[in-house]
Amino acid sequence: MLDFVVFFGEELFLPKSANSRSPCPIACALDLVGDRWSLLIIRDLMFRDCHTYGDLVEGPEGISTNILADRLKRLEACELIEREAYQDHPLRYRYSLTAKGQNLRPLLTEMVKWGSEQVPGAKGSKVSSSV
Repeated sequence: MLDFVVFFGEELFLPKSANSRSPCPIACALDLVGDRWSLLIIRDLMFRDCHTYGDLVEGPEGISTNILADRLKRLEACELIEREAYQDHPLRYRYSLTAKGQNLRPLLTEMVKWGSEQVPGAKGSKVSSSV
């Protein structure tokens, strides 16, 4: 079940509660970041030094602009990222991970290791496990 919320004038549908599907911590985490794009956006913020909309839309996976805008709003609503205006005309934002978002570092580091070792054709990248 989803809750309807208005975030910066936009209508969003977010998980009704952390245990909307089940009280399982994995299910709850997937409710927040289990779509196709959210962890890739977090990866880019964390490891690829991509912090503007333009940086993020140019990622290697080719995220569409409407999906990127939606995921940034959702990640901000879930308090995994925050934005700060760096230009007024036109208004542009710099995105960064919150402490809650940074806490995903060990998970992403292990996903890089697992994918590099277990998925044929995946190319591992060097990531630092330090915060």
